[in-house]
Amino acid sequence: MKIVVTGGAGFIGSNLVDQLIEHGHRVAVIDDLSTGKEENINKKAEFFNIDICDAKGMEEVFKKIQPDIVSHHAAHANVRKSVEMPVYDANINILGSLNLCQLSKKYQIKKFIYASTGGAVYGDPKHLPANEATPAEPLSQYGVSKHTIEHYLYVFYKLYNLNFTILRYPNVYGQRQSPHGEAGVVAIFSELMLQNKQPTIFGDGSKTRDYVYVDDIVKANIAVLGNIGNGEIYNLGWGKEISDMEVFLAVRRALNSEIEPIMGKKRHGEVDHICLDNSKARKEIKWTPKVTFEEGIKKATKYYKEVTKAEEQLCETVKV
Repeated sequence: MKIVVTGGAGFIGSNLVDQLIEHGHRVAVIDDLSTGKEENINKKAEFFNIDICDAKGMEEVFKKIQPDIVSHHAAHANVRKSVEMPVYDANINILGSLNLCQLSKKYQIKKFIYASTGGAVYGDPKHLPANEATPAEPLSQYGVSKHTIEHYLYVFYKLYNLNFTILRYPNVYGQRQSPHGEAGVVAIFSELMLQNKQPTIFGDGSKTRDYVYVDDIVKANIAVLGNIGNGEIYNLGWGKEISDMEVFLAVRRALNSEIEPIMGKKRHGEVDHICLDNSKARKEIKWTPKVTFEEGIKKATKYYKEVTKAEEQLCETVKV
């Protein structure tokens, strides 16, 4: 199949692209490289350096590729900045995504797979783990913007028969996650400890999230490529809460570090406690996560060790 992956130079998107190509699909990557990295892009993918808000540029891609599937991962994913700059957040996450919906309708794609958020769309639910019937009560503009496109997809499905599957992500971590953004606490903690610096935990360390390794998230995307899951929403998660302090301690153990954290002020718009019930995904698309948190942390920290070592070697070469 011909598949367009927006955000395909980013953390999750690039890992997905690798597996799609491994499965024999033709992949076009759309990414403006605002957060993605060109070195993440699979050499066998066709790359278009375009902003999803660029309607003309995007149409040229659709006209050329004539995709069967759109896998939409491009987004403004900074919760704190979405609170500070809601219009900027909405321009990308709502208007940019709506542009994709329009093009998908026009070029009659077979399915639109949307990477949504289970970590932000539910807010602080009264009961955990949250399932797909849990009321969507986001506490940040990011959560609102991501949820808004879910409604648009439902309308496009009903009015124009545009098939979709929505995957509500937990906190995803693993190889290629950037340690330089707001999200990605495993990456951030790992890089700072490898530099012998103290990471900051915002709040008292009791805030919890549901952590799933990126390889498992990719498998869920692969699982819904066909006719399975049309018009449905699926939570992806373990259904287990892991606190910020537990993440810190797990990374510290994996790196054999003795560094202590800095305790900072809680940030606005952040959910206190969330984890996601995967019962529906397990039943309908036969998906469950496989990589345990302990195993995932070992894999992730190994990756950051290798990245740090390579950067140090590069610096030494430059000096010489």
